[in-house]
Amino acid sequence: MNDFWFYVVILFSHIIQGITGFAGTLLAMPFSLMLVGPAVAVPVLNGLGLFSGVYVYLGNSKDVVKKELLTVLAVMIPGMLLGVWLRMKLTANEKALFVILGVTALAIAARGLYDLVIKGGNGMPGSKSAAVRWAMLILAGIVHGMFVCGGPLLIGYLTERFDDKAQFRATLGTSWMFLNGLLLIIQIAAGDWNRDILITMLIALPVLFVSMFIGGRLYKKMSQRLFMFITYILLVISGITLFLK
Repeated sequence: MNDFWFYVVILFSHIIQGITGFAGTLLAMPFSLMLVGPAVAVPVLNGLGLFSGVYVYLGNSKDVVKKELLTVLAVMIPGMLLGVWLRMKLTANEKALFVILGVTALAIAARGLYDLVIKGGNGMPGSKSAAVRWAMLILAGIVHGMFVCGGPLLIGYLTERFDDKAQFRATLGTSWMFLNGLLLIIQIAAGDWNRDILITMLIALPVLFVSMFIGGRLYKKMSQRLFMFITYILLVISGITLFLK
C-alpha cells in the first residue's frame, strides 16, 4: 500500500514541478522517505530528476549558457559528493536524516512565504548578496547529494544570473542532467540499485510524464503565484511531519 501512495506523491509533487519549475523532488522527498525509506526514495527520485533534465535539454539545448552551467557544476559537484558521504554516514540513523530535511524544507518555505506574503514578490528564492548566492550554491550541492532536492537553493543562485527565462530554464534543466547523472553513477557503484528499485522506477516514469503534462496545462490556466503559495504550505506540512516521524 505504501508503494501506491509513493506513486501518488510523485504524481502530485511533479504536477507542482510542472507549474512552478522547481520543488517537485523537495515536495516528494519528505513523504517518500516516510513511505518507502531512503533506500528507495533517493535513487528513484534522482532517476526521475535525471529524465526531467534530459527532457528539458533536448528541447532547449540552444538556450543553455555554458559559462553559468560550468560554474554551477564546478561548485555543486564537490558539495554534492560531501552530501553523498553525509547521507551514507547517517543511513543507520533515519531520524537524523528526517530532521535535517525537515529543517531544510521549513527554511525554504519560510523564505518563500516571506517573499510572497510580506514583500509581495513571486516566491522564487534569491538574494542580492553575492556572498549569500555563493553560499546557497554550495549548500545546494550538499543538499542535493543528501536528498536529491537542491533545486530551490540552486534557483536562489540562478535567479540573479539570468534575465532571459528560456536561458534560465535550459541551464537549470541541463544542470540536473549532469548532477543527477553523476549521482546515478555513484548510486550504481555503491550498489544502491537493484531489480526491485528498477521496477519501481519504470512504474514511476509514466506517472512523471503524466504529471509533467498536467502541470504544463495548469501553468497556462492558473496563477503561478498561487501555486508557489500552495508549494510552500505543503513544504511546511511535510517539514513538520518529518519532525513527528
